Amino acid sequence: MLWSDPENEPPREMRDAQLMLRRAGVLLALAVVLAMIVLGLH
Repeated sequence: MLWSDPENEPPREMRDAQLMLRRAGVLLALAVVLAMIVLGLH
């Protein structure tokens, strides 16, 4: 690591990937909850 590198700063690609994974996880959780509600109503 170079002395000029920021401390504990992940590369931008990794941060973007983590953001996308977090969003996908939230969307997946919402989809599961909605599916359970819809299946529960039938």
